[in-house]
Amino acid sequence: MLTTEAFNALLKTLEEPPAHAKFLFATTDPEKVLPTILSRCQRFDLRRIPAAQIVTHLAMIAQREGVVIEEPALHAIARGADGGLRDAEGTLDQLISFCPGAITEPDVLAMFGLAARQDILALAEAVLRGDLEGALRRIQALADGGKDLGRLLGDLLHHFRNLLLLQVARGDRSLIEVSDAEAAALGEQAKLAPSDAVTRILEVLTSGEGRLRDASSKRIALEVLLVKASQARSSVSLDAVLKQLQQLRGTPALAPPPPAATAPATPVPAPPVASETPPAPVPLAAPRQVSAADPAALWRETVAGLPPFARSLFADGTPRAPEGGTLTVAIHGAAGRLSLADTPANRAAIEARLQSLGHALRIRLVAGEAPPAAASAPVPATSPAVAAKPAAPKPPARVAPVALNKEDFKNDPLIQAALEAFKGEIVEIRGPAT
Repeated sequence: MLTTEAFNALLKTLEEPPAHAKFLFATTDPEKVLPTILSRCQRFDLRRIPAAQIVTHLAMIAQREGVVIEEPALHAIARGADGGLRDAEGTLDQLISFCPGAITEPDVLAMFGLAARQDILALAEAVLRGDLEGALRRIQALADGGKDLGRLLGDLLHHFRNLLLLQVARGDRSLIEVSDAEAAALGEQAKLAPSDAVTRILEVLTSGEGRLRDASSKRIALEVLLVKASQARSSVSLDAVLKQLQQLRGTPALAPPPPAATAPATPVPAPPVASETPPAPVPLAAPRQVSAADPAALWRETVAGLPPFARSLFADGTPRAPEGGTLTVAIHGAAGRLSLADTPANRAAIEARLQSLGHALRIRLVAGEAPPAAASAPVPATSPAVAAKPAAPKPPARVAPVALNKEDFKNDPLIQAALEAFKGEIVEIRGPAT
């Protein structure tokens, strides 16, 4: 709190100190002290005292004073003092005055408004197991008991921090300050979730710590935080999602459906055969045959026999005339659309559909450019230049987009596989852009 002038006056005293005096300065803002003062002092940076040392010191004081105090109570005092030995000694002094008999852990918890260590362990275990009901009931009991919910969140953060460090250090306790009983409990909880899940829980709790201080209802804010933390435990990372999507792309999820019939199939009676071999299934009527000379009509008929999700990918493709037994189709749209469409399963489904239409063609998918612009209006025939100019070739016809049925889309095998893999649900369905 000294001004510059007061510091200058103090400097004079420090330069010529009395022989019988020693000066001790204590400050929490050493950067505000003038360099001329600092240069004449020995500096000692005081840090928080480890909880284990505070417990040992308090036990020694209690023994000398003849006070009976439980060991959990000593750990609770050290936890509440947060590294300050003076605060810990002051708390012990108050407890000796108010508790004429033995000092127990509930006495300390009532003074600080802290939750018991067992409550912290049980609440953390409920989050790790995804037991939302158990976690919320525990919060209700602690809130009704008058516990400080802000301090409770801080204790939870400290607990999950210790859990993460114990997992990263593979059981080495040198990075954390806990008792033997708490270390054993942490070791058991470390088996409930991997370190990346604990990291996500810590991120959720840390992000909500500031909001809890300003919340009008701390209990509701803490309950929402615990629900989010429990959900974050089982969430899937983006890398895992992409990996599973890549695996789904290579699976034959787009198996071709049975050929569509233009008329009701008429079963053909099979002749009686004296054999145990069952008769072969009767094929349905063949689909409508389309000539390969009309690529647009052929492609339209091919796409019509694919599952709904595949139709949305290939409906606006632009086919070219078959060459050398290969049908080339240009896929328009974003760059990632071709990689999503061009999979072995999709190509097999399309080639099977072409086979059912009477065309043994291989399929080749390429990236398509924007659709060609429409031809400009013709110039009057009175112009000799136009009369001699050959007519521009018509751009290849594109297949109109297929309007998806919502129920068909949700029942598509690939969509069902994705929902099952990611435990998701469809909240909105949009058709392809026109």
